[in-house]
Amino acid sequence: MFNRRRITAALIGLIVLVVGGWLVKDAMSGSDPAPAPPSAPATGNAPVRTGPVAGADSGLPVKPLSGLPPQAADTWRLIQAGGPFPYPRNDGVVFGNREKLLPAKPSGYYHEYTVKTPGSADRGARRLVTGDAKELYYTEDHYGSFVVVDPGR
Repeated sequence: MFNRRRITAALIGLIVLVVGGWLVKDAMSGSDPAPAPPSAPATGNAPVRTGPVAGADSGLPVKPLSGLPPQAADTWRLIQAGGPFPYPRNDGVVFGNREKLLPAKPSGYYHEYTVKTPGSADRGARRLVTGDAKELYYTEDHYGSFVVVDPGR
């Protein structure tokens, strides 16, 4: 009888430890509870937007940053932090818009940044391009096409 109580207590203790560890792991993983309603102020690094997405008037499709490869979000965080960038000689340089796919602006208006491509031996084809009016564009085909990026989503 004494051994049965001891085994039961040990099993209950083990269950409590497993459930407690699971709850602590879940709390430490940084998972957001529920998305904030649209009227609530944004948190984190995303800017608070009160109007349309910058660059949306270009006629290009608009995509949320969360809908792009995760490396694009990594590059966006580096841009906001001012670096350091993985390709310092190439990241932050003036983008010339020679393909004329982005709205026409004066030289020096746009700057490009590498979005790492896993498994690529070089910089790959993916880039984020920023504009002086806070526009953010993404290309996955080395300037063959662009989308406007909504960094707040």
